Amino acid sequence: MFISFEGIEGSGKSTQIKGVEAWLVARGREVLLTKEPGGTALGTKIRQILLDPDTHISHRYTESLLFYADRCEHVACVIKPALAAGKIVLCDRYSDSTIAYQVGGRQIDPAFLAHLSAAVGLMPELTLLLDLPVEEGLKRAKNRAALDRFEQEDLAFHDRVRAGYLSQAEREPERIRTIDVKALNQEQVFEKIEEILKECVS
Repeated sequence: MFISFEGIEGSGKSTQIKGVEAWLVARGREVLLTKEPGGTALGTKIRQILLDPDTHISHRYTESLLFYADRCEHVACVIKPALAAGKIVLCDRYSDSTIAYQVGGRQIDPAFLAHLSAAVGLMPELTLLLDLPVEEGLKRAKNRAALDRFEQEDLAFHDRVRAGYLSQAEREPERIRTIDVKALNQEQVFEKIEEILKECVS
């Protein structure tokens, strides 16, 4: 099974994905924990370029193409082999992030990304979307570490990203399960996730 974790900056997905990994392993499942961008050696280099605050990109499609270059390698070299071996793949960000950040945040033509997504040809069976207000997410991100290139974008950008996520969740409610994390601590968020896992993971 392929499960992705999504959310705006500071939503806590990187923390929760580790908890899910431990939960699954305790139940005897083989698990692969990975991320995008950066799930391969090439992807690590692409991630450094994309997140570096000093990176300047001129053409409007360059950033999108870098994300999909990372994904093509990631799917071919990591995700598909793990699924073929019977593992549950947990991925910190995947295609929904790209749509939210590129179509929502950057306002890229969705048809362009749809073509690239079709070329990749793999979607998660379950996506956990951790949602909270942008101001709160960015506050948490600032307390965590120095802000990367995306985290440094203005509030309007992040508002569009969040709206992009919620729009996708509205279109695909069976796959994308939204959890409002604003008023919940880490343990309470995991309880919500656990309920979903018990329903969806055989």
